[in-house]
Order: sequence, then C-alpha cells, then structure tokens
Amino acid sequence: MRPFNYLAPTRLDEALSLLTPQAVPLAGGTDLFLRMERRQTQPDTVVDLKRIPGMDGVEAVDGGIRIGALALMETLAASPLISDAYDALAQSARVVGSIQTRNRATVGGNLANASPAADTATPLMALGAAVEAADAGGTREIPVHELFLGPGRTVLRGGEIVTAVRVPALPARAGSAFQRCVRTAMDIAVVNCAAFLRLDADGVIAEARIALGAVGPTPMRSPAAENRLKGRRFDAAAAVEAAACAVEDASAIDDVRASADYRREMVRVLTRRAVEDAFRRAQGEA
Repeated sequence: MRPFNYLAPTRLDEALSLLTPQAVPLAGGTDLFLRMERRQTQPDTVVDLKRIPGMDGVEAVDGGIRIGALALMETLAASPLISDAYDALAQSARVVGSIQTRNRATVGGNLANASPAADTATPLMALGAAVEAADAGGTREIPVHELFLGPGRTVLRGGEIVTAVRVPALPARAGSAFQRCVRTAMDIAVVNCAAFLRLDADGVIAEARIALGAVGPTPMRSPAAENRLKGRRFDAAAAVEAAACAVEDASAIDDVRASADYRREMVRVLTRRAVEDAFRRAQGEA
C-alpha cells in the first residue's frame, strides 16, 4: 500500500468538495483497504465519511424507511423498523461476513462497491428501493436496479457518493425473502436471490419482483420470473415455473467459486425457496 493523504471532514458539503478525481471516499473500508493493499486502487487521498453526523441511522419516512449510507450491517440486522417489515433486507444483513465485518461494513459501501454478489443489493432491488446520491452540484435519486453497470462500476459520477437508501412503504398483503448459497459461512455468495410478492384481496399475485446476485456482471432482476408469477394464484407449480424462468434470465459463468451449471441449479433452488417464503410472509405467516 503506497502512502496517501487522510482527510476526515465533519460536514457533507465539506466531504463533497474534497472528492477530487484523485480522492476516494471511505465508509467501512472492508473492500477499499483490500483493494489498496493489493494496489488495485492507489488514491492520493482518502476522504473518511464516518465523522459526518446523520448518515448512519435508520428512520421512518413517508411510510417507508430511510437508511443512512453509513448504517452498519449490524444496525440493519438489529433495527425493528427493518426486521418488522422488510424481511429480505434483514435476512441479508445478518449474513454479511463475520460479526466483525458486520460492525464495519456499511450499506452505502456494499452498494457503491458494485460487487455482482453484494448481499444487500438483491433485497433492495426486490423491495423497490432507491439510493440518494450527492455531489457538489446537488442530489438525485437512483433506483437500485439502475445503479450497477458492471463489476465495480456504477452510474455514480466522479465526486458523487451514496448518502442514503430509501425503501418504500410495504403494502398490505406483501412479503419478501432472501436466500443465498456460499462455500463457507464468511465467503461471498455463489448465488443469492431475493423475492417480493404482493397479493390482491382475492389472493392473486398482483406484484412480483425477483432479484438475482452473482449470476451476471451485476445484480439483476428476472423479468421472466416476475411475469410468470403476476396475475396468478400461488401454488407449488408457480414457484417451480418462476424458478425455471429465473434460470433462463441468469448469465451464470464458471469461476473459482463455482461452475456455471452449479450456479444455474442454485438459481433454480434459491428462487423457488425465496418465492415460497415471500408468499408465506405475504399471507402473514412467520
């Protein structure tokens, strides 16, 4: 790791003014420090965001929730505002790395790092969340499903950072769930999947969102699986058919962690499980 300047602003506007092309923001650092140690990233300046107040909480806003970008994974896992309604997000936060990692890693960093296997990306996509992004010129809102361009690449402009994540209010008769497959307890996901279902008054699936991770260059939605579910009553066949559609949408590859064939089979298994679990929760079952 080569020498760098370390800056620790205490205001957001100050931090944004310091983010030159040669500077990188620091949130939890669980990914950044590894890249710096391996000389994959060699910034002249590191701008530590952790001393900026008001960016690490979870609050109820407009019927939904607003999560500060510096909120820790352990904060997400323990928050009643999340665990009481947003099951998929709580489930994903509880399995990120080790307890030490969960007390360093932040939700903003997990998204901005743009790993195809990011555990919070798929539940946030399934829940219809958006990130708040800011730079010296102002702020904007980006749907999470539009954030990613490729491994390590997002639509964030130079000098722009994620400041918060907004998750909309959970409708009545709706539920979500998260599933993942790993090689070891603290490894990144070989495949992960999140599902969101909303039922109408007659029990028909009115809305469905299925998101997949680690099966393509970015976390992704599965339109085919969603369309297979919408407008029908849930049964075992619906979950199986949606899972088969998700396999067709996935762009699984061979790498050191798993073969493409294994990933496709895990997409089938995890999508079915996530859809079944989301349906149970939409019906009010634990």
